[in-house]
Amino acid sequence: MDTPHLMNTPNTPSTPHTTAPSTLSAPDLPRATGATGTTLITRIAALVTNDPSLGDGSPLGLIQDAAIVIDGDRIAWVGPSSKAPATDNAFDADGRAVVPGFVDSHSHLVFAGDRTAEFNARMSGRGYSAGGIRTTVAATRAATDAALEANLVRHLAEARRQGTTTFETKSGYGLTVADEARALRIAAAHTEEVTYLGAHIVPPDYAGRPDGAAEYVDLVTGEMLAACAPYARWIDVFCERGAFDGDQARAVLTAGAAAGLVPRVHANQLGHGPGVRLAVELEAASADHCTHLTDADVDALGQASATTVATLLPGAEFSTRARWPDARRLLGAGATVALSTDCNPGSSYTSSMPFCIALAVRDMGMTPDEALWSATAGGARALRRTDIGTVTPGARADLALLDAPSHVHLAYRPGVPLVSAVWQRGVRVV
Repeated sequence: MDTPHLMNTPNTPSTPHTTAPSTLSAPDLPRATGATGTTLITRIAALVTNDPSLGDGSPLGLIQDAAIVIDGDRIAWVGPSSKAPATDNAFDADGRAVVPGFVDSHSHLVFAGDRTAEFNARMSGRGYSAGGIRTTVAATRAATDAALEANLVRHLAEARRQGTTTFETKSGYGLTVADEARALRIAAAHTEEVTYLGAHIVPPDYAGRPDGAAEYVDLVTGEMLAACAPYARWIDVFCERGAFDGDQARAVLTAGAAAGLVPRVHANQLGHGPGVRLAVELEAASADHCTHLTDADVDALGQASATTVATLLPGAEFSTRARWPDARRLLGAGATVALSTDCNPGSSYTSSMPFCIALAVRDMGMTPDEALWSATAGGARALRRTDIGTVTPGARADLALLDAPSHVHLAYRPGVPLVSAVWQRGVRVV
């Protein structure tokens, strides 16, 4: 989340040898590699399936010396290399690890401009009052559709090079009916996981009015919702002091649900508040941030683990030098935890899921296994998807090949571009 209290080129990965050369016609529209029929990826040192029944019985379902068969856009078979069936094409993993493609279930990618000066001031210990979110809102409103889409596509290509194969993204930097609707229309051309976030902040147009917040909530739940719902799957609200209180957030989420959108909540990022418990009560798919939690909040997320995922966003804490969420506490209570980037221009300008994995291991109390699961299967749970985040027969063929023998290297070698090949829907795109 781009925090309201701030209102005041990746390395080119190496490509291993394959029988079909990779081609990429556009950053967001990968073209087939030229191979047709089935493809065998063999000599995988360690394969993470996220299915305990397929591997070593751990949550990661590890298979050593493994192979995968891809048929079209789906996984057709996984198992030991020695038992791999014949296929039309072959790819030699050459003793490297394969993990499911990362699932980034929280990002804000439809925007214009950047906030370098704000970040530089924050990191230099200086105050900053040049506008924060309002700066991005002004730049986004002024940008053309083509400019917004080009920026989105650039960030998607950047994320894909780092192994992300599914992403969610939100509106929230337009805050007018027309600008929110166009943001979602642009996003919907590139992902099915689109979130309406008209309730990001109360925009400047309303902030100075005596009843501005109430009037804006009426707009968000009325005319703006009607214009935006056709492009979105989800509805979100920033439930926080300085943004929207519990009653306002409830009004936004229940109106969205009545329009067929599934709730998500920006919850408990800046302080204690009602966001987490509101998310659990309304059976939101996720409560995101979860930085400041009472024991009751933690217990509620543990009890709601089958419906509401606690999505942690370590890039925000890194970029703002804020308190780290306590992943260990959530996991100990039985909560389902996801990791995501929160990629946005103000408070978490990273598209790197490997970086977030390393932060979660170093500063949030997660093990390398837990962090990887949360960045793949956990993200899928937060999107209520069963076809991604795993490498199992029938799942979508979304894979990342690491230039390392084990997934542990994602945390062991932070900042190193370890993703050397990516398959998305069965097509090798990196």
